Amino acid sequence: MKSLPGNPYDGHTLAASLDQAHRLSGVAPKEAYVDRGYRGHGLTGAVKVWITGAKRAVTVAIKKKIKRRNAVEPVIGHMKNDGRLGRNFLKSAAGDAMNALLCGAGHNLRKILRQLAFLCARFGISFNRLMVGNMQNQQLNG
Repeated sequence: MKSLPGNPYDGHTLAASLDQAHRLSGVAPKEAYVDRGYRGHGLTGAVKVWITGAKRAVTVAIKKKIKRRNAVEPVIGHMKNDGRLGRNFLKSAAGDAMNALLCGAGHNLRKILRQLAFLCARFGISFNRLMVGNMQNQQLNG
């Protein structure tokens, strides 16, 4: 999660986003699949940028990857809603950055807690079966 002060044009944020992805993952991205807001990004280099709605040189595999990009949009909407990003009560650009960072951390914690709840539910069912089995064995043997 990153806060960008002001109201930058999408195309102007692409280079910073790709640099951040490289720093976090340790792997330089080779392709980027973006929406039409990134037209005129001016990015030159080793990264191939695919814009939604492109007609030339688009293979079936690339079309699938472009459609996969659409799965990210609801995540952003949920982070805005669940993280209460509609209103920021923190002051200045530093407050905006902290609010965005805390929203991203909260989103990750919600994902972790969801997985833990799933594992606990799974463990609870198997633990329950184990206890019932042990009790039945004790009744038969005892």
